[in-house]
Amino acid sequence: MHLQQKNGTMYNRLSRPVLFLLLLAAVTTHAQLPDSVRITLPEAEQIFLKKNLSLLAQQYNADISKALAEQAKYWDNPVLNTDQNIYDGKFFRHNNNFGQVYVQLQQIIKTAGKRNKLVQLANDDVLSAQQQFNDMMRNLRFVLRNDFSTLNLQFKTWAIYNSEIASLQKLSAGMDAQLQAGNISQKDNIRVKALLYSLQAEAADMLRQITDTEKEFAVLLQAGGDTVFIPVRDDSIAVTIPYSLTALLDTARNNRPDVQLAQTNLLSQQHNLSYQKALVKPDVTVGVEYDQRSSYVNNFWGLGVSLPLPVFNRNKGNIRAAQSSILQAGVQAQQAQFAAQQDVVAAYHKLLNVQHLQESMSPGFMNKYNQLMKNMVQSYQDRQVGLLEFIDFFDAYKDAASKQLQQQSALANAAEELNYSTGTTIISLK
Repeated sequence: MHLQQKNGTMYNRLSRPVLFLLLLAAVTTHAQLPDSVRITLPEAEQIFLKKNLSLLAQQYNADISKALAEQAKYWDNPVLNTDQNIYDGKFFRHNNNFGQVYVQLQQIIKTAGKRNKLVQLANDDVLSAQQQFNDMMRNLRFVLRNDFSTLNLQFKTWAIYNSEIASLQKLSAGMDAQLQAGNISQKDNIRVKALLYSLQAEAADMLRQITDTEKEFAVLLQAGGDTVFIPVRDDSIAVTIPYSLTALLDTARNNRPDVQLAQTNLLSQQHNLSYQKALVKPDVTVGVEYDQRSSYVNNFWGLGVSLPLPVFNRNKGNIRAAQSSILQAGVQAQQAQFAAQQDVVAAYHKLLNVQHLQESMSPGFMNKYNQLMKNMVQSYQDRQVGLLEFIDFFDAYKDAASKQLQQQSALANAAEELNYSTGTTIISLK
């Protein structure tokens, strides 16, 4: 590759559109280009887990919750009070029967297990933050796998266009010579060129679609610059469902982070009700005090105990709110379980339908079709078939090849949707 040189500086950073054009040309020749990366799905997921900023930001929420749970374990600090004279004819006299010193040390003691209940609520927040992280990772990973599958389909569809364009360009060049020799009509020559231009327009549109998908894929992997990822996947791998529908439903209930999060929220609301009821019972403040001269005896030592009287405020409003929150969280937990169940059922039947269609296709169909396509081009050049028959076959080949790629992509997407709906990797795709 020759790069333009200006003022002694080599421009080795290509603009994205130019890079894509060169890259796509290399898809069928397997050339290696700067800033292009051939990547498998496990490699993409490894980069995603290490670099995705959304996941890293969400992970900090879990760390924050853990720190707050640690804070909830600490006792309240003791309170020190002091009172002494400043001036009684002289400043700060505390000897020879003059002056006054008063010192009090107090400690609040929470009753009814309030401290343990606060720790329990903080631990619920830790679990909730972790489940929120797991749910975000589940959603982002699903997007990543869909983008990988989409890119795989787009690149391979473009390769079909590229192959047909190369064949038509060669045919068109030969027809120009035949036209000048008077062996073919201008109409036939123009018709083939129109077919060529139509394919080039479809290839350009596919290039735009690839650019959009690459942008989202690069954001998920936090890849900067003009890096272009080319998916590497064997689409001939058979997909089978290893479990029954009943087992898949159980798996979703036990593994989906959104279902677990709804259950944790219900548990947290129950713990909150227990804490609100405990707040009705007053906390006790205990202290010791020392008084030098203001009591009935000098050097007085005393024990102080204080507690609020639950006469006007018995926390009834917060208790009723907590009870209603439990009912609300229970409904939300049921809704989460029902939604998960429907997701699994829909994904299961969708995968079965795609599987049945895949099994009905002949394994060597496209290989035979590819060879027939080459023979058809040669037959048209040898004038053994007419122009209309050639164009019809050309369009049918493109449609059949694209449909097969779409079917393979649909199978992979259906498998990933089943994984997503169950919250775990039921079917592993490489």
